[in-house]
Amino acid sequence: MKHPTRTRRRWRAAVLATVTLTAAGVLTAIGATGASAATIDTNAWYQLVSRHSGKAIDVCGQSTADRACIQQWDRANQANQQFQFVSSGSGYYRLKARHSGKVIDVLDWSTADGASLIQWPDTNGANQQWRVIDTDSGYVKLINRHSGKAMDVWEWSTGNGGRISQYTDTSGRNQQWQLNKVDGGGSPTTPPPSGGWPTPTGQASVDGTVRVDSGEVRDGGMRRYCCIGDGSQEESQDPMFVLEDGATLQNVIIGAPAGDGIHCEGDCTIRNVWWEDVGEDAATFRGGSNYYVIGGGARRASDKVFQHNGSGTVHISGFYAEDIGKLYRACGNCSTSHQRHTVIDNVTVRNADAVAGINVNWGDTARFTRITIYGDADVCQKWEGAPKGEEPTLIGTGADGVHCIYRESDITRR
Repeated sequence: MKHPTRTRRRWRAAVLATVTLTAAGVLTAIGATGASAATIDTNAWYQLVSRHSGKAIDVCGQSTADRACIQQWDRANQANQQFQFVSSGSGYYRLKARHSGKVIDVLDWSTADGASLIQWPDTNGANQQWRVIDTDSGYVKLINRHSGKAMDVWEWSTGNGGRISQYTDTSGRNQQWQLNKVDGGGSPTTPPPSGGWPTPTGQASVDGTVRVDSGEVRDGGMRRYCCIGDGSQEESQDPMFVLEDGATLQNVIIGAPAGDGIHCEGDCTIRNVWWEDVGEDAATFRGGSNYYVIGGGARRASDKVFQHNGSGTVHISGFYAEDIGKLYRACGNCSTSHQRHTVIDNVTVRNADAVAGINVNWGDTARFTRITIYGDADVCQKWEGAPKGEEPTLIGTGADGVHCIYRESDITRR
């Protein structure tokens, strides 16, 4: 079936792009510094950035499942936005996601305009193979071998979650991609252990819990928020921030005492938040399905940094922690025993007991990539969860491919 409104939008956008390029000219060409078809390094990892939106190709929710969707999202230093070009010969490549090992695939071998892209195990099928074609502006197009159609940001979206599809090759800016090599597998977004803590731009006095509404993005401008609670391990302390479902807190330094840190009441994003002294917990994830901690750091947590009480998955990327018990702990004796998951990528811990602790009897999983450990911390502790009021039991440590998922190459010890 024809989609005339889409055609008209594409035509108008193409005209606008032409006018913009004519006006911007040399400046646009200079700004595109990514790899070309001739310089692709099959040993490297790349972030693929849309010329139209400036956002990166992203596996939805850092999922490792078959059929997980492919979308665009704000650029972040995390493995679900990093892809390796695996040669299929004759100038075609598969695009393998770093976090899952799966490749970008045209759903159900479709040849239709608008067919969705997903991730799928690497079969080297023609619907997983892409030819890289240089444009005259320093960007590339990716043409599917099976359908002959181009990788495309559907309906010229500029928003997070915009679907990545295939569409007839129009050479539109929404079909052009910058290939940015991730140097050395991705530099941490947080300082090394010898680095300093961020310097506050100012002070924000807190005398009670600050609520961030559903859908709100609260940007602290790197001010220090202080103080609440008594700095102890007492769990009855009030949180400094409560994030409602869909809320984001970013660019905040949390001073001591920090009470019970941050409570996420639903899905939430915590971006570039720094805890000078955790006290009880830095953040507690209470209700929702996906929670994101992106960048930032924490220190002085005698127990754990992130406490996972609800269900769903906690995604932690680009984080630095020192002088802690565990970076992540799935609650081992909460009143409700959920199955819980965590995906931890590109983190550094120093002077820790463990990176993560999970409950294998409830089916928890923890997946690790690009972990740097200073000291002798366990990567993954396996516990037997217990009813509320009883204590969980540590029953093992280490990778098993089922609950604690990582390879030795994913872990660097210093």
